[in-house]
Amino acid sequence: MTSPLRLCVRRSPALDPGGAATLVTLRLPSEVGCIEEAVELVTRHCLAGHPTAERTRFRLKVVLSEALSNAIVRGNREDRGKWVDIRAELYPDAIRVYVTDEGPGFNPSAIPEPIHPEQLDEAGGRGLYLIKKLVDAVQFNEQGNSICMILRRP
Repeated sequence: MTSPLRLCVRRSPALDPGGAATLVTLRLPSEVGCIEEAVELVTRHCLAGHPTAERTRFRLKVVLSEALSNAIVRGNREDRGKWVDIRAELYPDAIRVYVTDEGPGFNPSAIPEPIHPEQLDEAGGRGLYLIKKLVDAVQFNEQGNSICMILRRP
């Protein structure tokens, strides 16, 4: 990156009949160097105004980092002409975060869980495994280029 990146988070009342109180959205370029700033911004906006356990803050940061890394590196193949969108729906009892890339998608059920010693050196699957262990629910769209991660608020 030759110039400092400026990311802008949009935080607005949600017009969702499902009861989301707030909607947080962010679009970032497919650059690995943007992940840390995006995670900090989205986490700050998702947790603002709610007493939050440090464990929830940690889990949100880790799953956002992993999902963004997967979207940028695997989904968009670090193509700077492609974008990654984050959409967080904030409910009184849960945070629902969507990370969507512009890549072709994948079949999540085809990714083995890297829980055996012989799989530790394999290139993929650890981030997705970590996400599944840290959130309360995970869903993918049909194409496989969008993940929805749900964290319940304690």
